[in-house]
Amino acid sequence: MKMDPAGLVVIAMLRVLGAGRMAGVAAAMGIAAAGHAQIMPERLYNGINRPLIVTIVAPESDEPMLAIRLMRRDAAAASGWVVVAESAASSGRADMASLFPILWTRSAPVLLYAQLFSAGEAIGPPVVLQPMLTPERAALMIERAAASPDGGPARVIPQITQDAAQGRPMFESEQIRLRRLAGQAAADREVVYTGIRAYVDRHLVFDTTLGEIEIMLRPDAAPNTAYTMLHLSAGGFYEGVVFHRIVPRSSTGHPFVIQAGDPSAGGSGGPGFMIDLEPSTLGHAFGVVSMARSGDPDSGGSQFFICLSQAGTQRLDGRYTAFAQAVRGEDVIMAIAATPVDAAGRAADAPIIRTVRVVDAPPAGQGPRPLAEPGTAPVER
Repeated sequence: MKMDPAGLVVIAMLRVLGAGRMAGVAAAMGIAAAGHAQIMPERLYNGINRPLIVTIVAPESDEPMLAIRLMRRDAAAASGWVVVAESAASSGRADMASLFPILWTRSAPVLLYAQLFSAGEAIGPPVVLQPMLTPERAALMIERAAASPDGGPARVIPQITQDAAQGRPMFESEQIRLRRLAGQAAADREVVYTGIRAYVDRHLVFDTTLGEIEIMLRPDAAPNTAYTMLHLSAGGFYEGVVFHRIVPRSSTGHPFVIQAGDPSAGGSGGPGFMIDLEPSTLGHAFGVVSMARSGDPDSGGSQFFICLSQAGTQRLDGRYTAFAQAVRGEDVIMAIAATPVDAAGRAADAPIIRTVRVVDAPPAGQGPRPLAEPGTAPVER
Protein backbone atom coordinates (compact mmCIF):
# COMPACT_ATOMS: atom_id res chain seq x y z
CA MET A 1 0.00 0.00 0.00
CA LYS A 2 1.48 3.31 -1.03
CA MET A 3 1.08 5.69 1.87
CA ASP A 4 0.72 8.93 -0.01
CA PRO A 5 -1.97 11.34 1.31
CA ALA A 6 -4.70 9.38 -0.46
CA GLY A 7 -3.55 6.22 1.28
CA LEU A 8 -3.62 7.91 4.69
CA VAL A 9 -7.21 9.00 4.02
CA VAL A 10 -8.17 5.40 3.27
CA ILE A 11 -6.54 4.13 6.49
CA ALA A 12 -8.38 6.76 8.52
CA MET A 13 -11.69 5.81 6.89
CA LEU A 14 -11.01 2.12 7.49
CA ARG A 15 -10.64 2.82 11.19
CA VAL A 16 -13.93 4.74 11.32
CA LEU A 17 -16.13 2.71 8.96
CA GLY A 18 -14.55 -0.73 9.08
CA ALA A 19 -12.76 -2.69 6.40
CA GLY A 20 -15.91 -4.22 4.96
CA ARG A 21 -17.56 -0.94 3.99
CA MET A 22 -14.30 0.55 2.73
CA ALA A 23 -13.06 -2.34 0.57
CA GLY A 24 -14.74 -0.94 -2.52
CA VAL A 25 -13.39 2.56 -1.87
CA ALA A 26 -9.85 1.26 -1.44
CA ALA A 27 -10.11 -0.80 -4.62
CA ALA A 28 -11.45 2.14 -6.58
CA MET A 29 -8.47 4.24 -5.46
CA GLY A 30 -6.02 1.50 -6.42
CA ILE A 31 -5.00 0.96 -2.80
CA ALA A 32 -5.04 -2.47 -1.17
CA ALA A 33 -6.88 -2.81 2.12
CA ALA A 34 -4.68 -3.93 5.00
CA GLY A 35 -6.06 -7.46 5.06
CA HIS A 36 -2.74 -9.21 4.66
CA ALA A 37 0.80 -8.94 5.94
CA GLN A 38 2.85 -6.07 4.63
CA ILE A 39 4.91 -2.99 5.42
CA MET A 40 3.16 0.34 4.81
CA PRO A 41 5.18 3.59 4.64
CA GLU A 42 3.46 6.51 6.32
CA ARG A 43 5.07 9.05 4.00
CA LEU A 44 6.04 8.91 0.36
CA TYR A 45 8.98 11.32 0.81
CA ASN A 46 11.35 11.01 3.76
CA GLY A 47 14.13 13.56 4.27
CA ILE A 48 17.66 12.38 5.01
CA ASN A 49 18.60 11.81 8.67
CA ARG A 50 14.95 11.88 9.69
CA PRO A 51 12.69 9.05 10.86
CA LEU A 52 11.26 6.81 8.14
CA ILE A 53 8.07 5.57 9.75
CA VAL A 54 6.23 2.48 8.55
CA THR A 55 3.33 0.43 9.87
CA ILE A 56 3.87 -3.33 9.95
CA VAL A 57 0.70 -5.39 9.52
CA ALA A 58 0.84 -9.14 10.15
CA PRO A 59 -1.35 -11.90 11.57
CA GLU A 60 -0.97 -12.44 15.31
CA SER A 61 0.34 -15.95 14.71
CA ASP A 62 3.33 -14.53 12.81
CA GLU A 63 4.28 -12.00 15.50
CA PRO A 64 7.13 -13.92 17.21
CA MET A 65 8.77 -14.76 13.87
CA LEU A 66 8.68 -11.41 12.04
CA ALA A 67 11.74 -9.85 10.44
CA ILE A 68 12.47 -7.22 7.81
CA ARG A 69 15.22 -7.71 5.27
CA LEU A 70 16.70 -5.00 3.11
CA MET A 71 17.28 -6.55 -0.30
CA ARG A 72 18.55 -5.57 -3.70
CA ARG A 73 18.18 -7.19 -7.08
CA ASP A 74 21.24 -9.05 -8.36
CA ALA A 75 21.07 -10.99 -11.61
CA ALA A 76 24.14 -13.00 -10.58
CA ALA A 77 22.36 -14.44 -7.51
CA ALA A 78 20.46 -17.71 -7.90
CA SER A 79 17.25 -16.14 -6.59
CA GLY A 80 17.85 -12.82 -8.31
CA TRP A 81 18.08 -11.12 -4.88
CA VAL A 82 20.75 -10.38 -2.27
CA VAL A 83 20.10 -9.60 1.41
CA VAL A 84 21.87 -6.41 2.51
CA ALA A 85 20.69 -6.23 6.14
CA GLU A 86 18.11 -7.80 8.46
CA SER A 87 16.30 -6.77 11.63
CA ALA A 88 13.71 -8.34 13.92
CA ALA A 89 10.31 -6.67 13.66
CA SER A 90 6.89 -6.56 15.31
CA SER A 91 3.45 -5.36 14.31
CA GLY A 92 2.72 -1.66 14.64
CA ARG A 93 4.68 1.48 13.87
CA ALA A 94 8.43 1.29 13.39
CA ASP A 95 11.24 3.61 12.30
CA MET A 96 13.15 2.04 9.43
CA ALA A 97 15.98 4.53 9.95
CA SER A 98 16.47 3.21 13.50
CA LEU A 99 16.20 -0.43 12.44
CA PHE A 100 18.61 0.13 9.54
CA PRO A 101 21.03 3.05 10.15
CA ILE A 102 22.75 2.24 6.84
CA LEU A 103 19.83 3.91 5.06
CA TRP A 104 21.37 7.26 5.95
CA THR A 105 25.04 6.33 6.36
CA ARG A 106 25.93 4.45 3.15
CA SER A 107 28.48 6.36 1.12
CA ALA A 108 26.89 5.23 -2.15
CA PRO A 109 23.12 4.85 -1.63
CA VAL A 110 21.34 2.39 -3.92
CA LEU A 111 17.71 1.45 -4.36
CA LEU A 112 16.68 -1.26 -1.90
CA TYR A 113 13.54 -3.24 -1.17
CA ALA A 114 12.24 -3.74 2.38
CA GLN A 115 10.65 -7.20 2.57
CA LEU A 116 8.66 -8.57 5.51
CA PHE A 117 9.45 -12.17 6.51
CA SER A 118 7.77 -14.64 8.86
CA ALA A 119 9.74 -17.73 9.90
CA GLY A 120 12.08 -17.14 6.96
CA GLU A 121 9.32 -16.87 4.36
CA ALA A 122 8.71 -13.60 2.50
CA ILE A 123 5.17 -12.32 3.03
CA GLY A 124 3.38 -9.40 1.40
CA PRO A 125 4.70 -7.00 -1.24
CA PRO A 126 8.09 -5.36 -0.67
CA VAL A 127 8.50 -1.64 -0.12
CA VAL A 128 10.65 0.27 -2.60
CA LEU A 129 13.23 2.48 -0.90
CA GLN A 130 14.47 4.81 -3.63
CA PRO A 131 17.32 7.15 -2.69
CA MET A 132 16.66 10.69 -3.87
CA LEU A 133 19.89 11.55 -5.66
CA THR A 134 20.98 14.26 -8.07
CA PRO A 135 19.94 12.80 -11.43
CA GLU A 136 22.53 12.12 -14.09
CA ARG A 137 21.75 14.21 -17.15
CA ALA A 138 22.30 13.29 -20.78
CA ALA A 139 23.01 15.43 -23.83
CA LEU A 140 23.09 14.71 -27.54
CA MET A 141 26.76 14.26 -28.35
CA ILE A 142 28.97 13.38 -31.27
CA GLU A 143 32.46 11.97 -30.84
CA ARG A 144 35.15 13.94 -32.69
CA ALA A 145 38.61 12.55 -33.29
CA ALA A 146 41.38 15.00 -32.45
CA ALA A 147 45.11 14.62 -33.06
CA SER A 148 47.20 13.91 -29.99
CA PRO A 149 49.71 16.73 -29.24
CA ASP A 150 52.47 14.17 -28.59
CA GLY A 151 51.93 12.35 -31.87
CA GLY A 152 50.17 9.41 -30.25
CA PRO A 153 46.83 7.87 -31.25
CA ALA A 154 43.98 10.23 -32.03
CA ARG A 155 41.83 11.18 -29.07
CA VAL A 156 38.03 11.01 -28.97
CA ILE A 157 36.43 14.18 -27.63
CA PRO A 158 32.64 14.41 -27.09
CA GLN A 159 30.92 17.51 -28.44
CA ILE A 160 27.34 18.65 -28.00
CA THR A 161 25.14 18.64 -31.09
CA GLN A 162 21.53 19.48 -31.89
CA ASP A 163 21.41 16.93 -34.69
CA ALA A 164 19.45 13.95 -33.36
CA ALA A 165 20.28 11.97 -36.49
CA GLN A 166 24.04 12.31 -35.97
CA GLY A 167 24.35 12.48 -32.20
CA ARG A 168 23.51 10.02 -29.48
CA PRO A 169 22.53 10.57 -25.86
CA MET A 170 25.58 10.54 -23.63
CA PHE A 171 25.34 10.69 -19.85
CA GLU A 172 27.61 12.88 -17.76
CA SER A 173 29.72 10.02 -16.42
CA GLU A 174 30.60 8.90 -19.96
CA GLN A 175 31.37 12.48 -21.02
CA ILE A 176 33.73 12.81 -18.06
CA ARG A 177 35.42 9.49 -18.84
CA LEU A 178 36.02 10.37 -22.50
CA ARG A 179 37.37 13.83 -21.66
CA ARG A 180 39.80 12.39 -19.15
CA LEU A 181 40.95 9.76 -21.65
CA ALA A 182 41.60 12.62 -24.06
CA GLY A 183 43.74 14.39 -21.46
CA GLN A 184 41.18 17.09 -20.66
CA ALA A 185 40.29 18.25 -17.17
CA ALA A 186 36.86 17.04 -16.06
CA ALA A 187 35.49 17.44 -12.55
CA ASP A 188 33.53 14.65 -10.87
CA ARG A 189 29.75 14.91 -10.81
CA GLU A 190 28.34 16.41 -7.62
CA VAL A 191 25.74 13.99 -6.27
CA VAL A 192 23.55 15.11 -3.37
CA TYR A 193 21.57 12.58 -1.32
CA THR A 194 18.42 14.15 0.14
CA GLY A 195 16.33 11.24 1.39
CA ILE A 196 14.18 8.29 0.35
CA ARG A 197 11.00 7.91 -1.64
CA ALA A 198 9.20 4.94 -0.05
CA TYR A 199 6.23 3.13 -1.58
CA VAL A 200 4.82 -0.37 -1.90
CA ASP A 201 6.05 -2.21 -4.98
CA ARG A 202 3.32 -2.68 -7.60
CA HIS A 203 2.57 -4.49 -10.84
CA LEU A 204 0.45 -2.91 -13.58
CA VAL A 205 -2.22 -4.94 -15.37
CA PHE A 206 -3.18 -3.45 -18.74
CA ASP A 207 -6.67 -4.61 -19.72
CA THR A 208 -6.75 -4.18 -23.50
CA THR A 209 -9.36 -5.04 -26.09
CA LEU A 210 -7.19 -8.06 -26.98
CA GLY A 211 -6.56 -9.27 -23.43
CA GLU A 212 -4.41 -8.50 -20.40
CA ILE A 213 -0.71 -7.66 -20.14
CA GLU A 214 0.85 -7.62 -16.68
CA ILE A 215 4.09 -5.73 -16.21
CA MET A 216 6.59 -5.73 -13.38
CA LEU A 217 8.04 -2.29 -12.72
CA ARG A 218 11.83 -2.16 -12.32
CA PRO A 219 12.61 0.90 -10.17
CA ASP A 220 16.00 -0.66 -9.46
CA ALA A 221 16.83 -0.17 -13.16
CA ALA A 222 15.23 3.24 -13.78
CA PRO A 223 13.61 4.59 -10.59
CA ASN A 224 12.16 7.90 -11.75
CA THR A 225 10.76 6.50 -14.98
CA ALA A 226 9.20 3.52 -13.20
CA TYR A 227 7.58 5.79 -10.62
CA THR A 228 6.22 8.09 -13.33
CA MET A 229 4.55 5.10 -15.00
CA LEU A 230 3.06 4.02 -11.67
CA HIS A 231 1.78 7.55 -10.99
CA LEU A 232 0.15 7.88 -14.41
CA SER A 233 -1.40 4.42 -14.25
CA ALA A 234 -2.84 4.91 -10.77
CA GLY A 235 -4.29 8.24 -11.89
CA GLY A 236 -6.22 6.72 -14.80
CA PHE A 237 -4.12 8.36 -17.51
CA TYR A 238 -4.07 5.34 -19.83
CA GLU A 239 -7.78 4.51 -19.78
CA GLY A 240 -9.15 4.50 -23.33
CA VAL A 241 -5.72 5.11 -24.88
CA VAL A 242 -4.89 3.20 -28.08
CA PHE A 243 -1.76 1.51 -29.37
CA HIS A 244 -1.21 4.21 -31.96
CA ARG A 245 2.04 2.83 -33.40
CA ILE A 246 2.61 -0.81 -34.30
CA VAL A 247 5.88 -1.77 -35.99
CA PRO A 248 5.88 -5.56 -36.34
CA ARG A 249 9.31 -5.50 -38.02
CA SER A 250 12.16 -3.01 -38.15
CA SER A 251 14.17 -2.07 -41.23
CA THR A 252 16.48 -4.98 -40.40
CA GLY A 253 13.56 -7.42 -40.54
CA HIS A 254 13.45 -8.20 -36.82
CA PRO A 255 10.31 -7.85 -34.66
CA PHE A 256 10.33 -4.31 -33.26
CA VAL A 257 7.77 -2.56 -31.00
CA ILE A 258 4.16 -1.76 -30.14
CA GLN A 259 3.63 1.74 -28.75
CA ALA A 260 0.91 3.50 -26.72
CA GLY A 261 0.48 6.32 -24.22
CA ASP A 262 -0.83 9.28 -26.24
CA PRO A 263 -4.47 10.16 -25.38
CA SER A 264 -4.71 12.16 -28.62
CA ALA A 265 -3.61 9.05 -30.59
CA GLY A 266 -1.53 11.25 -32.90
CA GLY A 267 1.88 10.25 -31.57
CA SER A 268 2.92 13.66 -30.22
CA GLY A 269 0.81 13.92 -27.06
CA GLY A 270 1.74 13.41 -23.44
CA PRO A 271 0.83 14.13 -19.82
CA GLY A 272 1.69 17.83 -19.81
CA PHE A 273 5.18 17.32 -18.41
CA MET A 274 8.42 15.69 -19.52
CA ILE A 275 10.91 13.48 -17.73
CA ASP A 276 14.62 13.25 -18.32
CA LEU A 277 16.27 10.33 -20.05
CA GLU A 278 17.46 8.07 -17.26
CA PRO A 279 20.37 5.60 -17.38
CA SER A 280 18.89 2.11 -17.14
CA THR A 281 20.51 -1.18 -16.26
CA LEU A 282 17.73 -3.07 -18.07
CA GLY A 283 18.48 -4.05 -21.65
CA HIS A 284 15.87 -3.99 -24.41
CA ALA A 285 14.49 -7.46 -25.19
CA PHE A 286 11.14 -9.14 -25.75
CA GLY A 287 8.54 -7.91 -23.26
CA VAL A 288 10.68 -5.07 -21.93
CA VAL A 289 8.78 -1.78 -21.54
CA SER A 290 10.64 1.42 -22.38
CA MET A 291 9.84 5.15 -22.43
CA ALA A 292 9.31 6.65 -25.87
CA ARG A 293 10.60 10.13 -26.70
CA SER A 294 11.36 12.52 -29.54
CA GLY A 295 14.86 13.55 -30.67
CA ASP A 296 15.41 15.46 -27.42
CA PRO A 297 16.74 12.95 -24.86
CA ASP A 298 14.67 14.59 -22.12
CA SER A 299 11.30 14.51 -23.92
CA GLY A 300 9.79 11.39 -22.33
CA GLY A 301 6.41 11.65 -20.67
CA SER A 302 3.70 9.02 -20.96
CA GLN A 303 4.30 7.21 -24.24
CA PHE A 304 5.87 3.78 -23.89
CA PHE A 305 6.70 0.88 -26.14
CA ILE A 306 6.87 -2.86 -25.56
CA CYS A 307 9.74 -4.63 -27.31
CA LEU A 308 9.01 -7.54 -29.64
CA SER A 309 12.53 -8.98 -29.85
CA GLN A 310 16.04 -8.47 -28.54
CA ALA A 311 17.54 -8.54 -32.03
CA GLY A 312 15.26 -5.73 -33.14
CA THR A 313 15.56 -3.48 -30.09
CA GLN A 314 18.92 -4.00 -28.38
CA ARG A 315 20.32 -1.07 -30.38
CA LEU A 316 18.05 1.13 -28.22
CA ASP A 317 20.07 0.37 -25.07
CA GLY A 318 21.41 3.61 -23.61
CA ARG A 319 19.27 5.69 -25.96
CA TYR A 320 15.89 4.97 -24.38
CA THR A 321 14.97 4.22 -20.77
CA ALA A 322 13.80 0.65 -20.17
CA PHE A 323 11.89 0.52 -16.89
CA ALA A 324 9.63 -2.57 -16.73
CA GLN A 325 9.18 -6.15 -17.94
CA ALA A 326 6.03 -7.99 -18.97
CA VAL A 327 5.40 -11.10 -16.86
CA ARG A 328 2.07 -12.16 -18.38
CA GLY A 329 0.30 -11.66 -21.69
CA GLU A 330 2.72 -12.90 -24.35
CA ASP A 331 -0.22 -13.88 -26.57
CA VAL A 332 -1.74 -10.41 -26.17
CA ILE A 333 1.53 -8.69 -27.09
CA MET A 334 1.80 -10.86 -30.19
CA ALA A 335 -1.85 -10.24 -31.10
CA ILE A 336 -1.36 -6.47 -30.89
CA ALA A 337 1.78 -6.77 -33.03
CA ALA A 338 -0.24 -8.72 -35.62
CA THR A 339 -2.86 -5.96 -35.99
CA PRO A 340 -3.06 -4.81 -39.65
CA VAL A 341 -1.43 -1.39 -40.10
CA ASP A 342 -0.67 1.09 -42.86
CA ALA A 343 2.81 2.16 -43.98
CA ALA A 344 3.07 4.56 -41.02
CA GLY A 345 2.38 1.78 -38.53
CA ARG A 346 -1.14 2.99 -37.72
CA ALA A 347 -4.07 0.60 -37.40
CA ALA A 348 -7.55 1.38 -38.65
CA ASP A 349 -8.89 -0.64 -35.71
CA ALA A 350 -6.23 0.07 -33.09
CA PRO A 351 -6.18 -2.03 -29.90
CA ILE A 352 -7.33 -0.02 -26.87
CA ILE A 353 -6.15 0.04 -23.26
CA ARG A 354 -9.49 -0.15 -21.47
CA THR A 355 -8.04 0.33 -18.01
CA VAL A 356 -4.91 -0.26 -15.92
CA ARG A 357 -5.16 -2.01 -12.57
CA VAL A 358 -2.46 -1.28 -10.00
CA VAL A 359 -1.90 -4.44 -7.92
CA ASP A 360 0.53 -5.44 -5.19
CA ALA A 361 3.73 -7.04 -6.42
CA PRO A 362 4.51 -10.54 -5.12
CA PRO A 363 7.05 -10.93 -2.31
CA ALA A 364 10.68 -10.58 -3.35
CA GLY A 365 11.89 -13.75 -5.04
CA GLN A 366 8.37 -14.99 -5.75
CA GLY A 367 5.91 -14.45 -8.59
CA PRO A 368 6.20 -14.96 -12.34
CA ARG A 369 9.41 -14.49 -14.28
CA PRO A 370 9.71 -11.93 -17.08
CA LEU A 371 8.38 -13.21 -20.39
CA ALA A 372 10.84 -15.01 -22.62
CA GLU A 373 11.04 -14.25 -26.30
CA PRO A 374 8.96 -16.83 -28.18
CA GLY A 375 11.17 -19.80 -29.00
CA THR A 376 13.84 -19.00 -26.38
CA ALA A 377 14.58 -20.07 -22.81
CA PRO A 378 13.05 -18.11 -19.90
CA VAL A 379 14.93 -14.96 -18.90
CA GLU A 380 16.30 -14.38 -15.42
CA ARG A 381 14.52 -12.20 -12.89
